[in-house]
Amino acid sequence: MTTRILIVDDHPVLRSGLRVLLAADPGLEVVGEAGTGEETLSLAEELHPDVVLLDIGMPGESGIETVRRLKAKLPELKVLFLTMHEEEGMLLEALAAGGDGYLIKRADEPEILQAIRAVQRGDLYVHPTMPRALLSQSELPEQPKEPIEPLTPREIDVLRLLAKGNTNRQIAERLTLSIRTIESHRANLMGKLGLTSRVELVTYAEERGLL
Repeated sequence: MTTRILIVDDHPVLRSGLRVLLAADPGLEVVGEAGTGEETLSLAEELHPDVVLLDIGMPGESGIETVRRLKAKLPELKVLFLTMHEEEGMLLEALAAGGDGYLIKRADEPEILQAIRAVQRGDLYVHPTMPRALLSQSELPEQPKEPIEPLTPREIDVLRLLAKGNTNRQIAERLTLSIRTIESHRANLMGKLGLTSRVELVTYAEERGLL
C-alpha cells in the first residue's frame, strides 16, 4: 500500500528536493505541498494524506500550532516534524502538541525514509541525536492518571511492550497474535486511557511501574 505524503515547508527548494527523494521510493507518493499552516490544513482535509512532513518555523503560525489544529480535525493523521531546531525544549513541545516524530533537517536520505515509515506504522520516531531521556515522566507535561484497573491483562501486556519501544509487528510476534489484533488493542488502550500518543503511553506505563 502506498503512503500518501503532504510536504510542508516555506522553502520551495527544500520541498522540491524532498519531492524528488520521496518520488524515487515506489511505496511513497507526494500528494501535495504547502508553505503555511493555513495551506496545510486546507490540503490535509482535501487530500487526506497518511503522513504530513512538517516544518516548525513557517510564516504566520508555527508548525507546533499547525499540528494541534491538524490533530483536532484529523486525529488519525501522522505528523513527522522535519526541522532545523535541535533544542530539547522544542522537541518536547512538538511531541506534546501531537507530533508523531521529530527529525533534524541534516538527516540523510535513508533516515528520512525510515522516519516516515516508522510514524506511518504508528511508532514514535525521534532523531538519534536528540536524547531519549527527554521522554521521561519528569520532563513531559502532566498526563492523565486514570487507574490501570479498566485494562484487561492482554491490554496491559500490549501497553508494556509498546512502552518499551516494540513495533506492532514485534508485539504480534511476541504474543502470537495478528497485527490487526494488536492494532485493536492499541486503539482500545488509547480510548480507555484518554491518551493520544506513544509518549503518553510511556509516561502512563512508567507511572504504574510497568517498565
